[in-house]
Amino acid sequence: MKRPSTKMFLDSGDPGETRAVLQTLGFLDGQTTNPTLIAKSPEAAARKERRQPFTNEELWEFYKRVVQEISGLVPQGSISIETYADLTTTAQKMLKQAREFNSWIPNAHIKFPTTAEGLKAAGQALAEGIRVNMTLVFSQSQAAAVYSATTGASRGDVFLSPFIGRLDDIGQQGLDLIKNIQQMYQKGGGHVMVLAASVRSVAHLQSLLNLQADIITAPAKVLLAWTKGEEISTLPQPPLQSIPYEELNLNADWQSFDLHHELTDKGITKFSEDWNSLLQAAVK
Repeated sequence: MKRPSTKMFLDSGDPGETRAVLQTLGFLDGQTTNPTLIAKSPEAAARKERRQPFTNEELWEFYKRVVQEISGLVPQGSISIETYADLTTTAQKMLKQAREFNSWIPNAHIKFPTTAEGLKAAGQALAEGIRVNMTLVFSQSQAAAVYSATTGASRGDVFLSPFIGRLDDIGQQGLDLIKNIQQMYQKGGGHVMVLAASVRSVAHLQSLLNLQADIITAPAKVLLAWTKGEEISTLPQPPLQSIPYEELNLNADWQSFDLHHELTDKGITKFSEDWNSLLQAAVK
C-alpha cells in the first residue's frame, strides 16, 4: 500500500498486533498505548482471567517490557506511554511518572490528560526535553488551551489527541472537532500536531485522510480492514449533530480556556479503573 502523507499509528498495547500490522501494511509511523489497552493485552488479560493480579511493581515492569518491545519494532516512530491518573492525581505525580517513562525508550511521547493538572505537568515535561501527547480531548477549547500552554515547543514535540469515536457515541459529529481544530490551528505557528484517535471504522480513517490529519491512530482491526479495502461491521447510527466552530484566541492564557469536559472525566476514570483491575483481580 502506498504510504500516505498522514502519519499512521497503531492504537494497541499488544506487540503481536504491531507485528501483524507491520507485516500487512508494510510500515507504521508509531503506536499509542494507554492503561485500557495494556489491560487488554494477551498476557495481562490472561492473568486477570486466572485471578492472578500484578503487584504494583510488576505491573509497571510489564508496561515497560511491552513498550520496549514495541519501540524495537517501530524504532523510527513515536511510542506514546500514558501516565496513570485518576481525577485527583497531581501534576507532580504525573511528572514523576513521565520522567521514568521517558527513560524507558528513546522515541517516547508521554500522554497526559487534558486537564489543568495534566497541562501543568506537560509544560514542565517539555521544559525538561520530554515530548508530550495531550489526550482525551473533546472540545475546541481544550485544544486551544493545549496550544497556548505549549507555545514555544518545536513541531513534533506536542501531539493533541481528539477522540472522535467517543463524540459519535453521544450523538456529536466527532470529525467536526478535527476540522474545527485544524481551522483554528491555521492561525498559529503549527507546533501542535493533531493525532486523531478513537477511530472506529475504515470510513472514519478515510475521512481523516481526506482531511489530511497530521496523524491517525487506529486499532489493528481498522488498519487491517483498510489495507484490504474492506469495512468492519458497525451498528447503524442515527444522524450526528454538527459541532459548531468557535472563535478562540490562541494567544490567550491557557488557564482562561474551559478545560472541563464530561467525556474527559469519564475517560480518566475508565483508564484508572482498567489499570487498577489488574492489581485487584484476585480479591474481587
